[in-house]
Formats: sequence, structure tokens, C-alpha cells
Amino acid sequence: MTRFIHGFSLDNLRGDIYGGLTAAVVALPLALAFGVASGAGPLAGMYGAILVGFFAAVFGGTPSQVSGPTGPMTVVMTGIIMHFSGNPTMAFTVVMLGGVFQILFGMLKFGRFINLVPYPVISGFMSGIGCIIIILQLAPLVGAESVKGVLHSVLALPGLIEQMQIHASSLGIIALVIVCFLPKQISRYIPGPLLALIVGTIFGVFFFNEANVIGEIPTGLPSMQLPIFSVDEFAAIIKYSLILAFLGAIDSLLTSLIADSVTRTHHKSDRELVGQGIGNIIAGLFGAIPGAGATMRTVVNVRAGGRTPISGALHAVVLLLMVLGLGGLAEHIPHAVLAGILLKVGYDIIDWKYVRRLHRVPRSGVLIMLTTLTLTVLVDLVTAVAVGTIMASMLFVKRMANTQAASMKIVGGAGDWHALTEEEASLFDHANGHVVLFHIEGPMSFGSTKDIVQLLTNNREQDVLIIDFSDVTFIDSSASFAVEEAVTQAKEDNDSVILCGMSESVEKVIRSIGVDKLLPENHITKTRLQALQLSENILKK
Repeated sequence: MTRFIHGFSLDNLRGDIYGGLTAAVVALPLALAFGVASGAGPLAGMYGAILVGFFAAVFGGTPSQVSGPTGPMTVVMTGIIMHFSGNPTMAFTVVMLGGVFQILFGMLKFGRFINLVPYPVISGFMSGIGCIIIILQLAPLVGAESVKGVLHSVLALPGLIEQMQIHASSLGIIALVIVCFLPKQISRYIPGPLLALIVGTIFGVFFFNEANVIGEIPTGLPSMQLPIFSVDEFAAIIKYSLILAFLGAIDSLLTSLIADSVTRTHHKSDRELVGQGIGNIIAGLFGAIPGAGATMRTVVNVRAGGRTPISGALHAVVLLLMVLGLGGLAEHIPHAVLAGILLKVGYDIIDWKYVRRLHRVPRSGVLIMLTTLTLTVLVDLVTAVAVGTIMASMLFVKRMANTQAASMKIVGGAGDWHALTEEEASLFDHANGHVVLFHIEGPMSFGSTKDIVQLLTNNREQDVLIIDFSDVTFIDSSASFAVEEAVTQAKEDNDSVILCGMSESVEKVIRSIGVDKLLPENHITKTRLQALQLSENILKK
């Protein structure tokens, strides 16, 4: 078993036990709240925390991480349950398939690529998810009927005051005040969400008993349900599975980075994806909602002493014991109390660190962040991340193109460039303006193609054009075609072209395009000096 467990050790057993117990106490109210918010029910939330929490700890790659239902995963699961409202088994098939995709991500070593998603995009969709949670919980906070869908919930906001129930609203506000303003001296001993759950439930039983409660919760172990597929829903199943897999991967790996910074360790991202995938497959198999690495529970676990997978696995076992023994008590928990707890969760998910700096960060990043946030709330996560990433990529290409253009030099004489050696400068002087050298530094990519063509095909009084690749680290096919176009234009003008200084990788691309076939074999030289010496011989003819 130890070969599956990254960081397993019995040396920190006391800290792991205390960390696991503390994380379970924090996870209890959140698991119930996320289960209710998803539409699958409180028991589905609890078993999501149990199954994902246990198997992600055992098979994952972040020793101190605690996994379970999270705000982002719950938001997506809510949409899945709404889409497959007539067939809940298919909704949990999506959860299983999402886990399969996560395992594939890990096996294909995608962990390092997920970390390349631009920060404004991550900030935008995390803040968007926080806004979604807040919007969806406003109705149950005041005892009103929940509205399906974010847009419909937004449109229904003006009417919430008319539907407000005093008992439910009072409980929701009490819970919200506790989770927001609980003094640190008290929260050290009992987490705010758990205290809000206990106090809110007691007040609901004795003082505000007209508020809607969770009601009867089935007890015992969940029954297994095998996955089912439908040809008509196949596209939707794949789409939602990929959303869960992608979001769960990002959510988990971001939490892994936080765990690394606190514990001064290094997680294994691909193994973590495999562990999360196994957890979500088993969760879907038993009708539980999906999960991911949970930041707050992980930090609580670490601060309490948890350092190995024992703490995460123990947290799941403790929750299982709670489910088997406390089901009757959970039936009295008011919906408004859970809504108050989730409002704070949604607030915490919003990237306030970035929001507070919107007036100082680059405008391009602000545009990407706000676009991603808006699309997350009003459209869907996949569209938001895709559009945000494309915007960020295009911006990066533009900046790279500007950098490349600034590094391009057209040298027509010895005084045009200080980097020439004395011998090279002497050869330029002898050429008397009949030799032009084109030099570029760094990568030559498709973003700089237009600038390359303009510089190389510009009408110049020259007899020899030298293209110097000495400082080129990389060239793609688009830039190679631009070089080919310049060589062809020079030949039409009866000018000679010499390529020099190419590295092995650059020369391979140039030859694969066929640029070398347009030139005599000796017109490709190793150094700039050899190219200038050759140009001198050409001019003498």
C-alpha cells in the first residue's frame, strides 16, 4: 500500500490524529451544506466528504491535503443535477466519468500544464463561483423558495423581500454573524461553521421552529449504483465530466500549492490527480457528490498537526461514524442556517486579493479577469476558462511579438551595430553598403511573422542579404515560411542570401520547410564571420 501513498509515515501519528479530528469537525457542516445546495441531499454531501476524503488521501500526492465537496465542485454538480433531473443515476455517472478523466490527466502528466492557466483566469472563475454561491443562497437564507439557475435567481432577487420569513431569516442572520465575526479566541476551540450549525439548530428547535429544516435523512451505508449512458445525452455527459475533471484538478492543485507553502514540502501533482480521480469515481458509484482538495479543511488540518495521509483518511472515518450515529440530529438543521454558512464560503472563494488591486494591476489582466467572471456567472465554466485563456494567450503572443520586433536589427554598415567584432566590422566597411545583415534574438514565432517579412522584403539597395540566427533560440513553422518568403523575394531581385549561426534545432526546422533547397549548399554557414567572408567573395565576382 505504501507505494500508493505519498508522504505516509507513523512518525507524526499524534499530530495526524488531532489534525484528522479537527478537519472532520470543520467538514461536517460544510458537507451537509454542500449536499443540500447541490440538490442531491445532505447524505450525498456527507458521503462525498467521506469517500473523496478517504481515497484521495490514500492514493493522492499531497500528504497533508484534506479533500471533500467544495464550493466550485458543488456549483457544477448543481447544474448537472438540474440537467439530469429525471435521471439522477446519470448525474452520478457524470461524477464517475469525471474521476476517470482526472486519472487520465494524471497518467498523461497534465498536472504541470493545469498550473499554466493564467492567474487572471483563475481569479475570474473562482470569484465567479463565489458570486454564484452567494446568489443561489440568498433565497434559502430568508426562507424563500429556491430558484433553479443563476440567471433566474438574479431576476428573482427583487422579490425576495416579499417572500421573507422572519423565523428563517433570523436563523440565517444568526449563522452568518457567527461565521463572520466569531472571535479567534473561540474559533481556536470550535470552528465557526460548526458553532453556527449547533447554535442555529438549537434556536430553530426552541425559538424559530417555523423555519424549513432538512427533514428525514436516510441512515446506513449508501447502495451502489452502476453507471448508465444514453446516446441522446452522450455529449452532455462528456461535457459535464470534463468540467468536473478540469475544475477538480485546478481546485485540488491550488490547494496542494497552499499546503506546500505551509508545510514546506512538495506535492506530486500527477499522483494527486490520480487520487482525486479514484475518490470521485467511488463517490459517484455510491451516489455522493464530487469533491476536490479543500483549502480551509487542509489548512485546519495542517495547523492542528496533520502532515501525512493518515490525517485525511482519519477525517473521513470520523465523518462516517458521525453519519451512522448523528442522522437523527441532522434532521433538525434549518436550511437557512446552512445558507448562512455557505454565504461566508462564497465570500471567501472570491479573490479579494486581486479585486482590491484592480485599480493597480495591468488593464489587460483586469479585462481578462472580469470577462472570465462574467462568463462563469452567466454562461458556464468551460466557456469562461476557454475565452479567458484565449484572451490571455493572444495578449502574451502580442507582447512576445513586440519583444521580438524590438530585438530585430538591420545592419547595413559597421557603425550600425556595436556587437560586431573588428574583423566583421572591417568586412562590412569593405562591402560599402552592398551587404545587409538581419539579426534577431530569442524565439522566432508566428507572432513576429509580419515584422520579419516587412524587414526582410523591404526594398533595399543590396547585393547580399545575411540572415543571422546566432542568437535565435527557437523558430516555428510560421517564422520559417517568413524566411522562405524573404529568400524567394531576394532571389527575384537577383540578390544572394546567406543563412548563418543556426543551432541544430533551428536548422532542422529550416531544412524541414525546404528553405535550404532555395540556396547553394555553401550559403549556409556556421558563423557570422564566415557569412561575411563569403559575401566578400560573392561581391568580387
